Amino acid sequence: MRLGFAATLNLTVAIAAQPTPATKQAIPARSIEAAPKAVPAKVQKEAAPKTPAPPKEPAITFNSVHVDGPYIAMTFDDGPSATLTPKLLDILATHHIKVTFFVLGEMVAEHPEILARAAREGHEIASHSWSHPNLAKMSQEGVRTQLQRTDDEIKSATGKRPTLFRPPYGSITEREKRWIHDEFGYDIILWDVDPLDWKRPGPAVVRNRILKETRPGSIVLSHDIHPGTVEAMPSTFDELEAKGFKFVTVSELLDMATPVTPHPKAEPAEKTAAKAAPSAVPASSPGG
Repeated sequence: MRLGFAATLNLTVAIAAQPTPATKQAIPARSIEAAPKAVPAKVQKEAAPKTPAPPKEPAITFNSVHVDGPYIAMTFDDGPSATLTPKLLDILATHHIKVTFFVLGEMVAEHPEILARAAREGHEIASHSWSHPNLAKMSQEGVRTQLQRTDDEIKSATGKRPTLFRPPYGSITEREKRWIHDEFGYDIILWDVDPLDWKRPGPAVVRNRILKETRPGSIVLSHDIHPGTVEAMPSTFDELEAKGFKFVTVSELLDMATPVTPHPKAEPAEKTAAKAAPSAVPASSPGG
């Protein structure tokens, strides 16, 4: 009995002497709750409130216009010329065409009766500055004087103030465009067809360049102070009309402007393979 009791006692002591395993610290429940589930980026993007895009400011500068139809605007700069502008007016009357003249104030002061005739016959009169300087290199006050003197001279000759302005050489800063538009109300008119007639390449070259480059909505630049340009106009008008083009003033062209329809994105081939063949595409518009 003593032997058995001693063995039991020794076993109990041995068990009690073993080290107690370390107890892991409990993690508070709130720490688990504090770790939110990750939200997929796509869901976050969809959940974010959409900020409406700011409205686009209306355009004030135009090289050409998107139109539904074969309409173009012919423009003539740097006149009126004492001899060439009347010849051009005769040609325009014969063809029943209306154009836009971007005139120099100093030339209007010399030949107000010619400008009065152009306006009386339905042509649009617009400003091209007083003396054809590079406006981008001038002070604001200098530019203002150029425009105001021309504006007054046109009003005196025609009874109407211009609403369009073409900067000489097409040279104008973004800041100038904005304050000129705000102060004078002008739209700034550039061009997308330039036959480089000021280099006097000859009537045939002037005509062919215009015919090659003109598209619906084009604003065609030329000058009624060069003999070759005026000489080129009868055949130029004839061939443009043969292509189906119709002539309007720049302001009329701007009024015809239509939004550009974006082209739909191309679909994968496997999605389009089963579709019916598209109907025939209509022939492109004149000059297109």
